[in-house]
Amino acid sequence: MSQLSPFHLAIPVHNIDECRNFYSNTLNLEEGRSSNHWVDYNFFGHQLVIHYKPKTEEDIHTNPVDGKDVPVPHFGVVLPWKTFQDFAELLKSKGIKFIIKPYIRFEGQVGEQATMFFKDPSGNALEFKAFKDMKQLFAK
Repeated sequence: MSQLSPFHLAIPVHNIDECRNFYSNTLNLEEGRSSNHWVDYNFFGHQLVIHYKPKTEEDIHTNPVDGKDVPVPHFGVVLPWKTFQDFAELLKSKGIKFIIKPYIRFEGQVGEQATMFFKDPSGNALEFKAFKDMKQLFAK
């Protein structure tokens, strides 16, 4: 794969302080610029910005994938295999409540991947994954 350009993603959070603690201290992301209403993070080389938005009661929808209820919408990043494993262990040690615990999908098949889902304190669903062979990221 050629070098990718970093993406920019801005997400709503209803409590800046709680989410700042989560992204800084639970996920161990490096904080960049900030104000009273938003905070930039280095999200594995990409720019993630949490923006204050008042809380709503909207539920996250799910779709069945591989026998699990995958939350929609969700976002995340594809990590190297070893980085994913280390990150999953870090999250377990910090008591993350997983929506879908870390596991291997399509084991021994095309597109074999590790994946996990959890929410931030504002209810944003995150997915982290890793491919056994990164060349199969878009394989059919």
